[in-house]
Amino acid sequence: MKYVYSFKEGNKEMKNLLGGKGANLAEMTHLNLPVPEGFIITTEACHNYYENEGKIKKEIVSEILDHIKQLEIETGKTFGSGSRPLLISVRSGAPFSMPGMMDTILNLGMNDDVAESLIRQTNNPRFVYDSYRRFIMMYADVVKGYERNVFESRLEEYKKAKNVTKDIELDANDLKQLTMDYLKIYETLNHNPFPADPIRQILEAVTAVFRSWNNDRAIYYRKINHIPDNLGNAVNIQTMIYG
Repeated sequence: MKYVYSFKEGNKEMKNLLGGKGANLAEMTHLNLPVPEGFIITTEACHNYYENEGKIKKEIVSEILDHIKQLEIETGKTFGSGSRPLLISVRSGAPFSMPGMMDTILNLGMNDDVAESLIRQTNNPRFVYDSYRRFIMMYADVVKGYERNVFESRLEEYKKAKNVTKDIELDANDLKQLTMDYLKIYETLNHNPFPADPIRQILEAVTAVFRSWNNDRAIYYRKINHIPDNLGNAVNIQTMIYG
């Protein structure tokens, strides 16, 4: 059985397998619309995750890694390193729309080396460290279940110390320091450093999105909207694009 499809391989008729979002992204790709490159991990992979006691089996991991390599070829970027690093988004995509019920992680693939490469590439350290610190907070929230307010409180403390009221008033050095603070907060909460390995990041993120199919708010949403519990959740992996 095939568990992972590139956008080029899917279409709008495959909603139950690719999820509504994934099927639409695939259809737009076929229409030659400017869709950032990506792939879909199917609802069947989600079913398998639950059947396999909450673990992604090796065959599915292998398919995911193969598609990451293909994404590197298509984009000319390198996942987790290189002069042109590849960053991705990881989003849920159920067969029926469930807005806000499941989880998303942006800027995945970021680590210290990637941040330095992006600074050289963009000449915009403020943008890079803002993206990095947001990724740490999302990852801590979605993958580990840590409260965002721990990180947001540090941001507010920092703004107060700098005598500013808006995030935009913080400069690149401020955001770099906040990023370092967020990494320390994560390590304190987790008793281990933040994972720099992008492969570990994506596999843990996919696991978290599968797990979110059965979080309390998703179960409640399905109940009040009469959506079956056995549909499963697809995962959309897509290249990050910045304005």
